[in-house]
Amino acid sequence: MSEVLEGRTADGRGVRVRYSVDGIEEITDHPSAPDLLLLPGLVDIQLNGYGGLDVNDPSRPASELPDLVRALWGQGVTTVYPTIISADDATTTTLVKRAAAARATEPDVAYGVPGLHLEGPYISSAEGARGAHDPAVIRDPDPDEFDRWQTAADGAIAIMTLAPERQGAIDFTRHLATTRVLPSVGHSLATAADVQAFAAAGGRLSTHLGNGLPAQIDRHHNPIWPQLAEDTLTAGLIADGHHLPADTFAALVRAKGPARCVLTSDAAALAGCAPGDYRTAVGGAVTVASDGSLRLQGTPYLAGSGASLLDCLRWATGPGGLPLETAVAMATTTPADLLGLHDRGRLEVGARADLVQVTSSPDGAVGDLVTVVVNGRLIALSNS
Repeated sequence: MSEVLEGRTADGRGVRVRYSVDGIEEITDHPSAPDLLLLPGLVDIQLNGYGGLDVNDPSRPASELPDLVRALWGQGVTTVYPTIISADDATTTTLVKRAAAARATEPDVAYGVPGLHLEGPYISSAEGARGAHDPAVIRDPDPDEFDRWQTAADGAIAIMTLAPERQGAIDFTRHLATTRVLPSVGHSLATAADVQAFAAAGGRLSTHLGNGLPAQIDRHHNPIWPQLAEDTLTAGLIADGHHLPADTFAALVRAKGPARCVLTSDAAALAGCAPGDYRTAVGGAVTVASDGSLRLQGTPYLAGSGASLLDCLRWATGPGGLPLETAVAMATTTPADLLGLHDRGRLEVGARADLVQVTSSPDGAVGDLVTVVVNGRLIALSNS
């Protein structure tokens, strides 16, 4: 049975969208459509948790991932790549097995989680570059170990963040590319030669470009410039207003080009939680500040992002920010295409019916979520 949703697209066109569980069936012009933004469902390729739910804590209940998928619907995120950070072999195996089990038994997870993102443990162990990752578990790439994880994950690992300068990393990148896993450079002190070799071996993505670096780096010889210059790499950018200053964010987008940029939330488990002090499996004592940032308790250091991808879209399109159409593509179509999901992240006939309807202000700013449709199914939002 078909349903209809109306609104204005990111480029201002009034439309009526007819959809069903079979996908988007028809899009017609509708000049008198309500003054609501009608966008594709958001696609987040890097997220560790949200609303107190954590994909990196093996002690949490088996319902953690299904609950996370449903919680993200309330933020307009209809496709997500849960991100597991550096851990020992046993912990990583446990976490990917749990995700595989949820994908096999929960239809919502099977649809909403096309794959997993492993961020480490094959990253730089240098202070600053490693970020909040545990130095005790960081190590050189091990193809056999990765293959065991992929088997445990039932083939679900889709993105792997690594440091190209580590011993064996370029050969490992080729291994990932040949097995259709997307290699991403991150938490790295790679030289220009390392970045070029990584891209030539099949590297496709930069994980949170501009972050996962020491506070002070050489003004010319650092990992940022060669990643910006390498056209085969798409830049992932955390647009939460804390990880990148507005001028830095704008400069990175302009240098790389919007078509080669994706917005990511990099949300941690405490994202969306009330201000206060917490203890988490990853990060330890963490404070949720009144501005929404997450910081290691008693320090100015960030402990992940406190924003959802919808929050990031709001920030990226704020005063002096990106055009709405540009930012929406960076949070929908571009990441979907990067991962081969060519029927998601777009308002097109034949695409999956993943739709979000949000309010907007007279100046076009993204407002509150009104409606979410996931794979043709209208979702009841808790705040509706």
